[in-house]
Amino acid sequence: MQTTAAKAGVVRGGSVSALLPIMGAVFVAFLVIGLAMPVLPLHVHQGLGLGTFIVGLVAGSQFAAALFSRVWAGRHADSRGAKHAVITGLMLATAAGLLYLLSLLFERQPAVSVTILLIGRAVLGAGESFVITGAQTWGLVIAGPQNTGKVIAWMGTAMYAAFALGAPAGSALYGRLGFNAIALATTFMPLGALLLVSELRRVAPTARLRPSLMKVVKAVWLPGVGLALTSAGFGTMTAFVALLFAARGWTVWPAFTTFAAAFIAARMVLGHIADRKGGAKVALIFLLMEAVGQALLWLAPSPAIALIGAGLTGFGYSLVYPGFGVEAVRRAPAESRGLAMGAYTAFLDVALAGASPLLGLVAAASDIGTVFLVGALSVVCAAPIALRLMK
Repeated sequence: MQTTAAKAGVVRGGSVSALLPIMGAVFVAFLVIGLAMPVLPLHVHQGLGLGTFIVGLVAGSQFAAALFSRVWAGRHADSRGAKHAVITGLMLATAAGLLYLLSLLFERQPAVSVTILLIGRAVLGAGESFVITGAQTWGLVIAGPQNTGKVIAWMGTAMYAAFALGAPAGSALYGRLGFNAIALATTFMPLGALLLVSELRRVAPTARLRPSLMKVVKAVWLPGVGLALTSAGFGTMTAFVALLFAARGWTVWPAFTTFAAAFIAARMVLGHIADRKGGAKVALIFLLMEAVGQALLWLAPSPAIALIGAGLTGFGYSLVYPGFGVEAVRRAPAESRGLAMGAYTAFLDVALAGASPLLGLVAAASDIGTVFLVGALSVVCAAPIALRLMK
């Protein structure tokens, strides 16, 4: 059996081959989320005839469930092994697909249908939490803590590659076959990822004793708050950019693909930079880019300007997450990295679970473009945190 040290040597030598199978599992798991991303708001708003607050509630329910499962997922990865956590997440994703299918049986009763859909989104959120927390913990064991930024960047690359491909594919499936096709894909695609993961060798659990949650939270809370504030840009993209483009008569899917393509490009070219230059410094530079992107989406008079805004949002947010993540892992106990990643990412879930419904109220009170102004202001508020961490 190949040792952890040997695997780490492969990664430190500059190759990502040791992480590619794990990235493949993340890609397949998140492709089902990408498929639904551009069409779920349309299904709820246009198909079921419900308002923008409910759109935000449905979008935010996934992140709320992910929030409540992050600590569970982190402890699971530390105590039972990262591979077991990933497998658990994929099984939950399949269960979410079955709930999507069930919701379609009640389309003539929108309140019942959206309630089942909310439960499905919550189950999918828990599955997402287990998959990404397990994958990141797996990567950190293989690559070592000195490659934290790279591991987070590479796993995120797999995730957003899935979003980039899933957005146009989801739009095409929805246009031809309706939400039924999205529900079927959500049910069966995670089963394919299970076959991939089952062939991989497990790494030993890292926890010897049950780690103190409060100790870990105390270590990661400041970079976590920075992540929460900057995640407003991600929240506006996932929940409201489809409605923005639809309201202005523009084709919806290029916004998601541009966002994800810029995100991936930044991580492929600059994924190592947080490890070398310092996480806080990188987070500061790229959060300012993200804020500019949000402002452009707010002001955009044409689809071309809006796509530039989407690209800047993706390019900026791409390295904010690993930038603050390097600071979080550096402060956490070595034996609790799974729990640290879960606690750190929980700040993202807090932001998105709360922000999506609130932004829906903002859209209802003013117009859909205003949510991107609010997103820009929230991102800028993270700059003082990055400056403090630099000290």
